[in-house]
Amino acid sequence: MLKKHNFGAGPCILPPSVMEQAAQAVINWRGMGLSILEVSHRSPEFEDVVLKTQLLVRDLLSVPDHYSVMFLQGGASTQFAMVPMNFLGAEKKAAYLDTGYFAQKAIKEAKLFGKVDVIASSKDKDYAYIPGSFNHDKQSAYLHCTSNNTIEGTEMFDFPKESVPLICDMSSDIFSREINITDFDLIYAGAQKNMGPAGMTLVIAKNEFINLAKKEIPSMMDYRIFRDNMSMYNTPPVFSIYVAMLNLLWLKDQGGVSGIAQKNIAKAKLLYAEIDRNPLFYGTADVGHRSRMNITFLAINKEVEVGFLKFAAEQGIVGIKGYRTVGGFRASLYNALPISSVEVLVNAMSSFEKMYSEKTVLELE
Repeated sequence: MLKKHNFGAGPCILPPSVMEQAAQAVINWRGMGLSILEVSHRSPEFEDVVLKTQLLVRDLLSVPDHYSVMFLQGGASTQFAMVPMNFLGAEKKAAYLDTGYFAQKAIKEAKLFGKVDVIASSKDKDYAYIPGSFNHDKQSAYLHCTSNNTIEGTEMFDFPKESVPLICDMSSDIFSREINITDFDLIYAGAQKNMGPAGMTLVIAKNEFINLAKKEIPSMMDYRIFRDNMSMYNTPPVFSIYVAMLNLLWLKDQGGVSGIAQKNIAKAKLLYAEIDRNPLFYGTADVGHRSRMNITFLAINKEVEVGFLKFAAEQGIVGIKGYRTVGGFRASLYNALPISSVEVLVNAMSSFEKMYSEKTVLELE
């Protein structure tokens, strides 16, 4: 069977060893005669999984003791509403950076709960860059940014150093590079990029900041409730947390975040070099703002786009079609994607260029 090279943006590729362990756990977890899918979330065995996963997050990201690590449901999209529900009131407004599709969704949700000030936007250039300078009210409830723009293919490599609390959506680049947790008051990330399968959302938040949450909000939307109940106020996403634990153990074996970051840099460098070299394709993001996780590029015409998608599929390459509102191509190079798969994609682009050039010459003769 032909091996598939999975460049999907999410749910994304997971390491084969993690898949194998997860598959076994679905049948018989830890020799208990129970599937991980049916084990009680209140059992000592699963409470141990939650604790171990929290400790792995702390270890891999160097999370200080005065920050809480929580596992919630609903994906990052729920966080778009949960953040303002907790921290935005009538007395202050929130500052947002508009860097793309998901930043816009976060802005839309926040406006349901209070005043929002979009302090900078890269919409003027189809979100091909990250705004470098902006002004905001120093009394803002918080400043919200998106570290990696999955659809537009841009990434923040420098974060705002402001006096107001900083909140960041890190859904598509969490665990892919080293960050300083103390630069942020709250980080949230959907698991289905670099952490595990869809169904669980990681939240890392400074306890002092969580305590500022408004008093009367639904329990399922209250960060304090999840912090104080070890993420188990209700039945948590058991399987997603378990697979995340396996994936983080795998990441630790790769040299941790610093080790995987070097591999991610090499993968991105290889693919961008081919995009810049190959006359049939061109990148969409400004060079200094190019994402290492989601590489977006276009073809010189529709014929090349359609033809290359078909050719790539024949090579076992899947998941490179661009987002439905953008078109073109998007290759997601998440942690578990081996550089060998990037080499297959690069070789396919080079081979297609030769085929297309020969076809064009024949048509001209």
